[in-house]
Amino acid sequence: MIETERLILRPWREDDKPTFNAIINTPAMMLHFGGVRPRADIDALIDKLIANQAKDGHTMWAVEHKADRALAGVCGVRISGYPGTGVSDELEIGWRIAERYWGTGVAREAAEASIAWGWANTDRPRISAWTNAANNRSWGLMLRLGMVRREDLDFDHPLYTVGDPLGRMVVYTIDRPAGA
Repeated sequence: MIETERLILRPWREDDKPTFNAIINTPAMMLHFGGVRPRADIDALIDKLIANQAKDGHTMWAVEHKADRALAGVCGVRISGYPGTGVSDELEIGWRIAERYWGTGVAREAAEASIAWGWANTDRPRISAWTNAANNRSWGLMLRLGMVRREDLDFDHPLYTVGDPLGRMVVYTIDRPAGA
């Protein structure tokens, strides 16, 4: 679907579920998401991403590494769908890249390709991203992508208990470039 120098971003397949669970559902990967989850939760996430692709024509796609066709994680754009928050109906970019690819530029490469896809295939005026303040790897990438901190859009994630620091989201955005 989207090809970069090293990656293929593509729709999810049912047979991706076991591999995605193995690479994403680890203590280090889930540190900022409340810890390791039951396998059913990870499978439900893939089901939701598949449904998003069918409904909207885009989602946070499976990221494959071209060299060995290994599943490297997830990255893409989707409609946020968090009513009552500052990001309701935003075009959200997100990523989770397997630990073995940390520090290799895979997340940035996938994110840059996803942002370019968003500008080419939607009419949205901006793309947003969020994480909790402790996830400095994630918001650090947001800054490297040219995103700007938007404190006015920060929100408490509805999937977390109010007051849980993991659920307090810090928001970054990037505006559509002129002519895009």
